[in-house]
Amino acid sequence: MKGLMLPTLAAAIAAAIPAYSAPAVQTEGRAVVTVLAKGSHEANPAIEAQDLDLKVNGKPAEVSEWTALNNQNGPLELVLLIDGSARSSLGTQNDAIRDFLQQLPAGSRAGIAYMQNGRAAFDGPLSGDPKVVLKSLRLPAGAPGQSGSPYFCLSDLAKRWPSQNSSARREVVMITDGIDNYSPAFDPEDPYVQSAIRDAARAGMVVYTIYWTNTGLADRSQALSSGGQSLLQMVADATGGVSYWNGSGNPVSFDSFFRDLRERFDHQYRLRFSAQSKGSGELVPMSLKAAGTVGKVTTPRQVYVAPSAD
Repeated sequence: MKGLMLPTLAAAIAAAIPAYSAPAVQTEGRAVVTVLAKGSHEANPAIEAQDLDLKVNGKPAEVSEWTALNNQNGPLELVLLIDGSARSSLGTQNDAIRDFLQQLPAGSRAGIAYMQNGRAAFDGPLSGDPKVVLKSLRLPAGAPGQSGSPYFCLSDLAKRWPSQNSSARREVVMITDGIDNYSPAFDPEDPYVQSAIRDAARAGMVVYTIYWTNTGLADRSQALSSGGQSLLQMVADATGGVSYWNGSGNPVSFDSFFRDLRERFDHQYRLRFSAQSKGSGELVPMSLKAAGTVGKVTTPRQVYVAPSAD
C-alpha cells in the first residue's frame, strides 16, 4: 500500500509547482491591406489609422504605420508563377496575360517564373519593361509531374525573391490546379501548404491564385480538383490575396480576374504594428476591422512577427 502512495505524492508535488511560461516580449510585424468600395459605382473609402481595430494573436495590437501605397512609397513587384505541368491550352490566356502585364501601374516591376521540380524557375529578371518581361512568356511543358507540389515552388519563391527592395510590395499571381501530388487528398494541415504559407508570410508576399485545371492524360477527379481549389483558397486567405476560379472548369478568359487585380493594386495600404508575443519569430493570426467603413477590407489572416530591433 505504501508503494501505491508514491505516485499520488509525486503528482501532488508536481501540481503545487507553478507551470513556467515564457514572458511575452514586444514584437513587430507588417502586412499589405487592400481596401475597396463595396459597389462598382461607389468611391473607395478613405481609412485613417485611428479607425482601425487590430488584433494579433487574439490580443489588441498597436498600429505604428498606416500608409496608402503607390509606386513612389511602395513600388509594386509582381511575379507571375505558372505551373510547369499545365497543359498547352493555357496558351489561350497569353493575350490576357500580355495585356495585364502591359497595364501595370507605371514604376512596377514584374517577372514570370515557372514551377519546375520544386523551384520557381525564372527565364529573366524582374523588369519595369513589359517587353522584357514578356520574353519569358511561353507555353508550359505540360508534362505531368513537372512540379510535384506547387507549394514547394511557392516556398522557393519566398526564400529567393528576386529583389532586395524592402519597401516594395511583393505580389504573386499563382496559376495552377493547386493539387499537391505528394498529398493529393485534401488536407488543411498539409505540411507543404502550411510551410508555403509560413514562408510567404515571412517574406511579406501577398499571393493571388488562379485555378487552371490540368487536363489530358492525367485527368483529375472532381474530388482532387475541389481539394486543389480549397488549398489555393487557404493560401490566398492567409496572405491577404484572393483566389479566382470559375467552377470546376477553366475560365474562358482571365480578363475579369486581372481587372480586379489592377483595382486592388491601386488601393493598398502598408500596415506596421507592434504586439506582445513569445519573442522568437512566429506566425500568428491577425484580424483587422475599420470603424464606420462601408468598403471591403482584405487583410492577411496570418502574419509573421519578430522581436523589435531595439
